Amino acid sequence: MSERSNFFIGVYRFLRMRGKRMFDRFVNDRLKHGVLTAIPFWAGSFIVAVIAVIYASLFHHAELAMFWLLGFKKWLVFLILPTAFILSWWVVKRFAPYAKGSGIPQVIAAVELAAPETDKKISKLLSLRVMVVKVISSLVLVLGGGNIGREGPTVQISGSVFNFINSIIPKWWPKVSHKNMILTGAAAGLSAAFNTPLGGIVFAVEDLTKIHFSYFKTAVFTAVIIAGLTAQQLAGSYLYLGYPAVAQLGFKEYAVVILVAAIAGLSAAVTSKIILAILRLRKTLKTNKDQVVFLFSSAMVVASFAYFVHDSILSSGKDLMEHYLFTSDKHAAGFIPLSRILGNTLSFTTGGAGGIFAPALSSGASIGSAVSGWFELSAPQTNVMMLAGMVGFLTGITRSPFTSAILVLEMTDRHSIILHLMTAALVASIFARIIARRSLYDSLKISYMKELDAAPGTQASKAYT
Repeated sequence: MSERSNFFIGVYRFLRMRGKRMFDRFVNDRLKHGVLTAIPFWAGSFIVAVIAVIYASLFHHAELAMFWLLGFKKWLVFLILPTAFILSWWVVKRFAPYAKGSGIPQVIAAVELAAPETDKKISKLLSLRVMVVKVISSLVLVLGGGNIGREGPTVQISGSVFNFINSIIPKWWPKVSHKNMILTGAAAGLSAAFNTPLGGIVFAVEDLTKIHFSYFKTAVFTAVIIAGLTAQQLAGSYLYLGYPAVAQLGFKEYAVVILVAAIAGLSAAVTSKIILAILRLRKTLKTNKDQVVFLFSSAMVVASFAYFVHDSILSSGKDLMEHYLFTSDKHAAGFIPLSRILGNTLSFTTGGAGGIFAPALSSGASIGSAVSGWFELSAPQTNVMMLAGMVGFLTGITRSPFTSAILVLEMTDRHSIILHLMTAALVASIFARIIARRSLYDSLKISYMKELDAAPGTQASKAYT
């Protein structure tokens, strides 16, 4: 072999070995960077799942304690409900004003604000203080009979956990997007709260962000999986609403699905308008005395209904949904949907912490049950109407039809009626927009962002315009 050939072979071997080393280093660096970037998301998802399971257990036991108290002496509702309304409001007002309400509008606002220069604003919306106050205020409210849910609060709690983790990441750590951290925390929180991984993913895409999903899809998928598996290990594998019997529907019954969805969508939009009007009214009440008088009056309305008419106005409504779905008592009286809506409206506007997801589902379910009674539908057909009503009312509140349909589908594992649920979501979305262009969450988000802009010491932001 010639010297020239040996030279070229030597050069080839050198370049191949050098190239292999550079490739291996590149792969190792990329792998190390990817793992380090993922660790905050993994840690946050595990913590969120543990907190969500503990919070769900506390919330459930608070509801049981409330029913036990009322079963012992029903007149106690006139004592515990005003106390709960006032105390839950005071805890929030005193320690963390942005822990009030659902928590989802606060997370949406935090996502839109996410930038280094807005950290001060975000810390008002998402923090460990907010998380603790959220839990305490909501437990006080539900213990007193407040018509609220824990799912929205779980989303804000999860966002607060991820926001805290983002704040303690060392400067030498690979850069992690603050926006993605908040988004992922919210998705993991909803997944853990409802045991609905697909719902958590769709929620992140449809409700929380306008950026392209490819920028954070890996983080969301892994966070939802970790949060879901951890929650299932702690609380067991379960469906939020079990396995209700359903039936295939003919054209007549399919028309009833459309009717139920239309009524639910309209009712939800009207409810949203009333909630916003009450919140505007409360802003005109300047003194604490005026606020207490308002809260006491609201509590007495709810307590009087519970004592003299029916206790369906109290609590999150999950027990009511399970009653109509899994017993022979299928057709709710006409006042039941009104009681659910009235109770949630007055509980949600206390200024305390409490969500609207579960109450919205129970309101929709009671609408479906009541309308089914008009047409004397069978038990399995009524169950379909109740699930359609859940999707319709939740869509009317959130204006997120895909999230609503997927959540109810995963809660019940009734894949055979997916087209009925999607139809209900579409119809409800159309009818809700007749009443109001914006969702309740979007309107509250805008309100919070304006408040933050007006607060002293915060830089102005026009993200809400």
